[in-house]
Amino acid sequence: MVKKSLLTVLSVTTLAAVVAACGNGGSDKNASSASPSASTSPSASASATPNKPKPEFKALLQYGRFDPNAEVVAKFLNEKTGYKVTYDMLPVENPDDKLNLLMSSKENYSFMLLGATQYSKLASSGALEPIDELVNKYGTNMKNVISQKSWNGAKLNGKIYGIPQTGSGTTVNSDLIVRQDWMDELGLKAPTNRDELYNVLKTLKEKKNVIPLSGGKTPLVPEILPTFGITNVSTNTGWQDVNGKLVNAVENPNMKKYLEFMKKLYSEKLIDQEWSINQSNKVIENFTSGKAAMISNNWANAPTVQNALLKNTPNAKITYLPFINGDDGKPHVMGTAGISFYVGIPKWADNKEEIIKYLDLKLDKEIFKEAAIGKEGVHYKVENGNFFPILPKFNDEYNNASTFLTGVDETNYPIYWQARVRKDPILTDAFTKIQDMAKGSTQLDPLAFAPPLEAIGKYSQKLQKLMEDTFLKYITGAEPLENYDKFLAQWKAEGGDEMTKAANEWYASNK
Repeated sequence: MVKKSLLTVLSVTTLAAVVAACGNGGSDKNASSASPSASTSPSASASATPNKPKPEFKALLQYGRFDPNAEVVAKFLNEKTGYKVTYDMLPVENPDDKLNLLMSSKENYSFMLLGATQYSKLASSGALEPIDELVNKYGTNMKNVISQKSWNGAKLNGKIYGIPQTGSGTTVNSDLIVRQDWMDELGLKAPTNRDELYNVLKTLKEKKNVIPLSGGKTPLVPEILPTFGITNVSTNTGWQDVNGKLVNAVENPNMKKYLEFMKKLYSEKLIDQEWSINQSNKVIENFTSGKAAMISNNWANAPTVQNALLKNTPNAKITYLPFINGDDGKPHVMGTAGISFYVGIPKWADNKEEIIKYLDLKLDKEIFKEAAIGKEGVHYKVENGNFFPILPKFNDEYNNASTFLTGVDETNYPIYWQARVRKDPILTDAFTKIQDMAKGSTQLDPLAFAPPLEAIGKYSQKLQKLMEDTFLKYITGAEPLENYDKFLAQWKAEGGDEMTKAANEWYASNK
């Protein structure tokens, strides 16, 4: 899954003027504000009228280090649908500035893959076509395979301006890993609660003279924080349902208790003394070089970490620790899900009906499946209902396939997608272990499928930095934790109250 881009503030005046100059473009007149309704019509009904030449489209994608027009998937889609599509990509540097320029100059794109903030800014400025009516008329497949909660997550001011694209379903991204060879040497068992974790870290420090737990930059450890009952904290959100209302994590009374615990670990040198300055590569280096016994590791990094460790220490062993129980005696695990991108149509695009027909045809069951993972027996194989890549063919031709998604079959794509984590046995092992251990304990952010909320988009980045900088000072002792109420008052005054209000307004009408 690709991180959502942050959009530089677009000139609403400029975009509004562009829209006015372009007119309505045909299909937005009397657009319905109702969500697309489910349909049971036959699949692939969105094909164009027989014998009528199909228009050519130009699409704008997010940045990638490859030529999308040369990809096997791009050629397959052109051949299978009968529509010829050529692709441009946003640049790696200042992509939002570039997007702003393209929109201001009315660049002739048929559709665009947009991050959440990009989508919100363009839709609110009037640069995107409302597609409710078009989807209801031509979107047979997309109405069947995209859930209502995803469509709700694309609705802004009562209208839908883009096709919501989810990813691989609900996943858990990280877990604590530890040097099992050292655990065995010292006769230590996997900790099941915070007290046991503390004792393990203390023993590792005393007996091995290493950094017990290395980490960096973020003050929030996703395997420790939930033991205090705080399970949803991320860059743009962090609310939990408390008696029917959303309360931000920084207002949770247990956040202060978490910081007290982390401060204790830091003061006793049980966590990295350079936590506040470590980058992610430094954390990995500490573990693989033998300087640290434990880190929180994303499953995607598993091959890099294990191969580097074994290169330095051939007899080393790694264990993925079971998730630690909270104060209620149960583990609580942070899961991720929701909408990754939105597929928007510029207001001034030609052939809007045909664009929706094309995007709908891509979600035909068989076309979507081959676009996502290729041909059975060539790019993948199926064993006991599980999809496995055939290497190196899968990597050679389908490594970048997800770039061409414009909405997904939400039931089947998470199953197909797992072929991607089976490209490497180390990756497969890490992903499988983490998901298996998290089963039954995973909790999702209540805003996982919310549309981009204006107040959160406006304040979240600034307040995230305020939170991280302040919490790191508390943990390292640079600022007394007694100042927490002062921080909280600043957080509320500088946009926190507005974010919470917006979050609850959406939640009250959608939960």
